Amino acid sequence: MGQLILISGPNDSGKSRFAEQLAAQTTGPRYYLATMEPMEDAECRARIEKHRRQRAGLGFVTLELPHGVGDAPVSPDSVVLLEDVSNLLANALFGRGGSAAEVLEDLTRLQSRCKLLIAVTIGGLSSEGYDEETAGYIDALNGLSKELFVQASGAARMQDHQPLWQKGGPHALD
Repeated sequence: MGQLILISGPNDSGKSRFAEQLAAQTTGPRYYLATMEPMEDAECRARIEKHRRQRAGLGFVTLELPHGVGDAPVSPDSVVLLEDVSNLLANALFGRGGSAAEVLEDLTRLQSRCKLLIAVTIGGLSSEGYDEETAGYIDALNGLSKELFVQASGAARMQDHQPLWQKGGPHALD
């Protein structure tokens, strides 16, 4: 089983950039698993382009996999940056009728197939005040994140673009 590092935090907290910097410190093949289902709105396109610019020159092979990440064509000595768990879960729940348990199983399978999995996710969401469907998604995401935290050898929560290590510390790659 490969190592798992979980990076969480609110939107625009620096999660992706920090995860990319962690991955850049490693050796071996690097894969970037993009899980967002491309939509035709300007905000979605802008976010995708922002992430492409951020990882340019870092040696990633990009794979666009909105589901089925456990079967990604990665090598056992690879570092995989998964961007992100929240999109993967939304794709499963809303697009495929899946469950958080299936997503966890898929992520665990991916983790077993690579040297290091760096998983990015939105953290700190509250389901209070949302409609039933959205609240269900948020609760499922929070539960999935807790399960991933248990599996992780390192976990950092981003605050003001700075990692606050909750598990494993800044030497989680050692």
